[in-house]
Amino acid sequence: MTDGILVVGDISAETQAAVTGVVKALEKAFNAKDPVGLSEQFARRTSWSNAMGTRLDSRTAIAESSAPALKGFLRDSYARYDVVKLLEIAPDTVAVNVAQTPTDSSGDPVEGVHGAALYVIARREDGWKIVAGQNTAVEPPPA
Repeated sequence: MTDGILVVGDISAETQAAVTGVVKALEKAFNAKDPVGLSEQFARRTSWSNAMGTRLDSRTAIAESSAPALKGFLRDSYARYDVVKLLEIAPDTVAVNVAQTPTDSSGDPVEGVHGAALYVIARREDGWKIVAGQNTAVEPPPA
């Protein structure tokens, strides 16, 4: 376990930092309501299912789908993305489990729907990118 992250496999500190950086860039773009910045964390050829269950199969599709959502029903939604597990799948390919916590615009936790995401992040010619992923909305446990 490294910094509260369960690491399974021989994942170098450099690779851990790179894939965690992709997740943090995704969080930053979501919170900035930046569909292009969000889509740039994905490989050109990717498969991502969002929390609504919609599968998007390219960086362009992700940007086009995210733009109205980020400016519309998600405009007042913010989240913190915490990497909880890294699993080495193959050289330069890591499965990343992420816990998403709803926050206010300053980053303080608030009540609301949480998320559980699984991203497969791989080294590509343009850097580390999400090549496949699933984002699932999770109701918080009862108090």
